[in-house]
Amino acid sequence: MTAELVRGQNHTLPQTRLEIRVSAGTPVVAGATLGDERGTVRGIEWIAHPGSPQLPGLEVSQQAAADHRLAVDLEALPTGAHRVTVLLALPVGVGGPVRFGAVPAPFVALTGLDGTEIASFTLTGLDAESAVSALELYRRQGVWKVRAVGQGYAGGLAAMLADQGVTEPAALAGTIQEAVTRGLARSVAPPPPRTPEGDRVRHATGSADHRPTAPPPAPEPPEPLTDPAATGPAHTTQPHTTPGPAAAGPSAVGTSAGGPIDYAHPRRQHAAPPSPPPTAPPAQPGQPAQPVAGDATGWSMDERLYNQIWGMFEDLARAVAAYRSAVDFAESRMDQELDRALSDPRNRIGGAGDRAREAARAKRDELTSRAREALDRDLAQLAAEAAVVEPALPAAYAGWGNPVWHAHRIPMEIPMALRIGDLHLPERTDLRIPLLVRLPLERGIWVDSGRAASEAAALMDTDRLRRLAMETAVAHAARLLAVYPPGEFAVHVIDPAGSAAGPLAPLVEAGVLAGPPAAGPGGVASVLAHLTRRVDLVQMAVRARAADSLPPDLDTGEQLLVVNDFPHGFDDRAVTQLRYLADEGPAVGVHLLMVADREEASAYGPVLDPLWRSLLRITPVADSHLADPWVGHAWTYEPLTVPPGSRVLEQVLAAVAEARRAAGR
Repeated sequence: MTAELVRGQNHTLPQTRLEIRVSAGTPVVAGATLGDERGTVRGIEWIAHPGSPQLPGLEVSQQAAADHRLAVDLEALPTGAHRVTVLLALPVGVGGPVRFGAVPAPFVALTGLDGTEIASFTLTGLDAESAVSALELYRRQGVWKVRAVGQGYAGGLAAMLADQGVTEPAALAGTIQEAVTRGLARSVAPPPPRTPEGDRVRHATGSADHRPTAPPPAPEPPEPLTDPAATGPAHTTQPHTTPGPAAAGPSAVGTSAGGPIDYAHPRRQHAAPPSPPPTAPPAQPGQPAQPVAGDATGWSMDERLYNQIWGMFEDLARAVAAYRSAVDFAESRMDQELDRALSDPRNRIGGAGDRAREAARAKRDELTSRAREALDRDLAQLAAEAAVVEPALPAAYAGWGNPVWHAHRIPMEIPMALRIGDLHLPERTDLRIPLLVRLPLERGIWVDSGRAASEAAALMDTDRLRRLAMETAVAHAARLLAVYPPGEFAVHVIDPAGSAAGPLAPLVEAGVLAGPPAAGPGGVASVLAHLTRRVDLVQMAVRARAADSLPPDLDTGEQLLVVNDFPHGFDDRAVTQLRYLADEGPAVGVHLLMVADREEASAYGPVLDPLWRSLLRITPVADSHLADPWVGHAWTYEPLTVPPGSRVLEQVLAAVAEARRAAGR
């Protein structure tokens, strides 16, 4: 039976190999310190954090996330370690919440490696604190116990580390936050919060599922969330999901339990009650429910499909996390049994030792096989769902090969999101999850033209890789133009050396650019000055609540700046302006789409680090660099490609040009 702890309560641990699961309503930093008999941390080598995630017997997450799994082997801790303190902190400098009182109460569960819950603790009563000591595992008279601590620190991570006896806590806190910031730069944004009944309708109505359930919600209902990009998903109980990726910006899909639901979308002209989602036909006893496209909640089919894709993304991530955890448990159990069997020298030779090895391996294989069977069932259900959902996607969510693009018409209002690629995991590479970014964009995009770490990029010629990167940027610009109403989205291009004439040809020939691609120092300076002026004027008008005072020649529509081969052709002033646009532009409708090799920008030193961190990095070839917001799996990103011989890109751009002419733009 699970022990539901309150602050200060302790509980004896029945085993020493454990998992600590953290569930929060926003991305948090998870770490742990080791203490001696007096609770003193002997040095930084006794601290596990995202910048140094592994210690003997202890492993923590490498990035901030809304869900964490910390692995602990109490018997493998360093000699002299008698205490493990689990620490949680809010990331700083990333635009998220700055105090735990503004987010749902974090929930911490202590489980065995098989997922059996031993003890749980909900950290209620926090207010101005931005860091908290959540749990403490300690040894008393040879017995390990867990104590619910819940000690918060308004002074943040540095104050908490100082209280642990760490020398130079401020420096270490800065190192940890820097590691977290780097991790967030590669992480897909968290999904929007779900409605109280869950956005995956079939989960509540379908047959029994094999995935582990999420921890119970905090007893106090969280506050309604209106900016999921900053605050992350609300803490809710999902009937069977496990940890997964897509990128999201601001959302109003739902709120936490007990709060009102805000369905106010950008540019929505009217509101109406949501139509009921389609329901799957009743499942036969013992059989999974039949998948149906759009079975999530939402005001429109587009919104329901968007929520359904998020649900598939999370299901896949959590199912794979459960499988990997089970395999790790099977391996560790086999190692323990072999150690016990072979600790007797008489068993190291002869038939007894061989029989012990065979028995241990047989148990490992049985556990692994059962875990794989459960995973295969989940994967089969998700694959069936993907096969139904993919053909039903609107153009903005569909790949270039989907026939919906051939009948696409420029819409009169923008969709919720745009597909910029696919994601998959090695357990089943043909099961692809669409990577969606919310519209309007809240984060610029960086197409990495460097070799990176992917095998495909390493084997490709440098010039070919750069051309592919620019072609990828052009395709994304075309998709954005195609999903915005005529005249509400403009594309500017900076090509300092004129090296991207070939990839840019579709945009230039269709006449959909705001002006010719800017080349040379003068062209770079002119475009940057124009967009910087627009950001300044709109910001001033917004602050003064005087939108009618904007110059009549100012284009107030969304603006996209495509920059090729950065930092070539950029002086210090131009670099400063570009950083300004990256920081301030998205809030007032100016977005960046950069094509660059970060290594070539190394001459600027760390001055450009904030720029890279503010952009979502994608690649022109397959690369495993994106992390999901649930468990931090490394997902392989696959860019969207136009089918060989297809003229769909040219047809879409021709439709954009025709819609502009018809609208007098």
